[in-house]
Amino acid sequence: MNAMVKAEGVHKSFGAAHILKGIDLEVAPREVFCLVGPSGSGKSTFLRCINHLEQINSGRLSVDGRLVGYRQKGDKLYELKDSEVAAQRRDIGMVFQRFNLFPHMTALANVMEAPMQVKGESKAVARAKAERLLDRVGLSDKANNYPSQLSGGQQQRVAIARALAMEPKLMLFDEPTSALDPELVGDVLDVMRGLAEDGMTMIVVTHEMGFAREVGDALVFMDDGVVVESGHPRDVLTNPQHDRTKSFLSKVL
Repeated sequence: MNAMVKAEGVHKSFGAAHILKGIDLEVAPREVFCLVGPSGSGKSTFLRCINHLEQINSGRLSVDGRLVGYRQKGDKLYELKDSEVAAQRRDIGMVFQRFNLFPHMTALANVMEAPMQVKGESKAVARAKAERLLDRVGLSDKANNYPSQLSGGQQQRVAIARALAMEPKLMLFDEPTSALDPELVGDVLDVMRGLAEDGMTMIVVTHEMGFAREVGDALVFMDDGVVVESGHPRDVLTNPQHDRTKSFLSKVL
């Protein structure tokens, strides 16, 4: 079976700053894969490379057996057209730290927008799906509210529903709870737990070690652009092998 995500020697620089220094990892279908590490270690950059929001400088990155952003001809890689990259992105949902909802649209309209604009779904089909997804994230009573009328946790759950509306095969979460008040974190993590139970493949950049331990199937600790340690979350969190991992976990656990 193909890995859902496969990174081989992935490097990424911004000018002189070398952010990713040869990332190798695989994420299996239906796996909840957690990325942890200090700020600036390259976790979010790696996530953005997976859906080609950032271009990698070298290496290979594929989703469900297809190269992301490039096609191979012989031993050369050729960049895909914007329209081809956009088509690849349809299969990859992304939930950001800051919810990025359209402020002038209701929760329902936010969730309906991409299926209608990108997939050409009819208003009736998109609406029925959006209502179902808002119910799934526990917000059917907020369908007609605008983002400014919602708490941060509610906005983040709308953002998850919006990503799910495209029926992705892979969900990327970039520290989805770090901008939230502590009492709102649980509702968002509950939605993510439900997705995991349904078999959604998820890569989660997180500081929520309890979630990683309880829901994660695999955990990678990154520091300074490299994978320092990886394994089952319980093993890495309770018995880290590397001094750098031990030092990090001693501060966050």
